[in-house]
Amino acid sequence: MINYEQDFYGWTQEQAALLKAGRLNDLDITNLIEEIETMGRSEKRALESRLTVLLVHLLKWQYQPERRGRSWTLTIIAQRLKFSRLLNDNPGLKPHIPDMLSSAYRLAQVQASRETNIELATFPSECPWPYEQVIDDTFYPD
Repeated sequence: MINYEQDFYGWTQEQAALLKAGRLNDLDITNLIEEIETMGRSEKRALESRLTVLLVHLLKWQYQPERRGRSWTLTIIAQRLKFSRLLNDNPGLKPHIPDMLSSAYRLAQVQASRETNIELATFPSECPWPYEQVIDDTFYPD
């Protein structure tokens, strides 16, 4: 058996072969469980990251109208597309969206403040837009 900690890639290939062969008793169950849970967390973090970048640019769009441009527009479009694709690939994350929106917004406030030099307290303490608006392709805050 290949050691999980010494050759992760080899271990993954061995575990896949064991699953395909139906040799369930030979599986490294403890490490398989850990890896599956890690994969799920990774997908959740990726979705929240897309949402954070989108919210940063929506805040910048609203609070720096004089700096609006093609780059910001394209970033907003791209993040919405990437967010939607990730969510479509992981529909089990839908129930987590309210919490995700809240935590992504808190991080977005800090990043937007850093990128714009606008005081953090200037931004609303809670996300000013409902989720449906955030992901709406036609929505750009004024």
